[in-house]
Amino acid sequence: MSSGNDELPTPDILRGLSQPRFSRRQLLQAAGWGGAALGAGALLSACGVAGTGAQAKTTKSSIEKFWAGKKKTGVVNWANWPLYIDVSSTNKDDHPSIDLFEKHYGIKVHYYEVIQDEGPFFAKVEPSLQAHQYTGYDVAVITNGIYFTKYVELGWFIPLDHSLLPNFNKYAATKYKHEGFDPGNVYSIPWQSGFTGIGYNPKYVGEDINSYWDLFNPKYKGHIGMFGNNDDLPNSILVAMYGDPAKTGPKQWRAAAKRLNEQKPLVRQYFTQNYIESLKSGDLWISQAWSGDIFQANASGGSNLKFVIPKEGGVIWTDNLTLLKYAQNPVSGMLLMDWYYRPEIAAMVAEYVNYITPVPDARQWVDKDAAKAKGSNKASLEYIAKSPLVFPTAAEYHETYNYRVLTNKELSVWNSIFEPIYLGA
Repeated sequence: MSSGNDELPTPDILRGLSQPRFSRRQLLQAAGWGGAALGAGALLSACGVAGTGAQAKTTKSSIEKFWAGKKKTGVVNWANWPLYIDVSSTNKDDHPSIDLFEKHYGIKVHYYEVIQDEGPFFAKVEPSLQAHQYTGYDVAVITNGIYFTKYVELGWFIPLDHSLLPNFNKYAATKYKHEGFDPGNVYSIPWQSGFTGIGYNPKYVGEDINSYWDLFNPKYKGHIGMFGNNDDLPNSILVAMYGDPAKTGPKQWRAAAKRLNEQKPLVRQYFTQNYIESLKSGDLWISQAWSGDIFQANASGGSNLKFVIPKEGGVIWTDNLTLLKYAQNPVSGMLLMDWYYRPEIAAMVAEYVNYITPVPDARQWVDKDAAKAKGSNKASLEYIAKSPLVFPTAAEYHETYNYRVLTNKELSVWNSIFEPIYLGA
């Protein structure tokens, strides 16, 4: 891949926002990875990984020892989700931000859209990692939650050398430097993120929604959607009932499950994906929702859905850039990871994928692109630059919490409490 010049590609090459796109998470439904048919605990069991709960011990000296003498190579292999990076309007296999990286560093990027869901990707790389072998991927985008914790417990991430992350250290939003699932960003830095909150169709809901408990309102019976997964469903109600899920245990989990079971007669469906069309059509009036999905539904036209972080608080999920153990090109991987914290590069991705960028200064570049654009591209870029679903305020970040980090022992209890709610629906 080659950009062909030293300048950033023009906005019309970068985004193609007039073309309808799946969101990263909507794609899972099209790919057939629903998730509800097989819970997280069952998937981990199917992968043959028992887990001991003994997290790999990482010290400053061990990190320095690993990175000592490591050099840049001429290649890096990157595993990501489909439709989750900027794409040239003239070639769907061409990614301008990667082109610029290759030209700047002289490093060839092999980009693989191989992550359809966390469980199947874990199963894909597990045999190599168990055998102490290279997976074929240096950089992988892993979502915080059950599987991220499992990689850490098994020692399957390479601790990062922060001397190679000057752009992250300078430009990352404060929220992403204080994440409970990876304190100190020892193993990861964010790629993109999003909020789990409430989406609703004002055509059918004749009031402003602002509380998580609006999802329990009997007047919406038969038109309420909830997530059928073991991250968003439990963590959202824990936030509503107790605040930070990290401060909860089995007693609180059982109380939360009791409330969710009481809600079940009101719920139309527990969704793994594809709830947006139901919200647009009126089959659903109100539902748990991901911020990026609501943004993209409205940006593509034809809907005026609303998204709100409940006043009790919401959940923030983060897809993270990580280095898989036994990576053959770790320094090149670190350079790639840090590249995307340059504000002008982060803007290129944000303009296309429309999720929350971890680089607030990218907004200035979106504004610059909007000033130069015309027609529908101009309107789209202005919409992106102003949206709190791409560039949240400090207050909105403050209202959200990470998923509860679960040890292997806790995971078994968690699964037994929450999976029956949506698997038995």
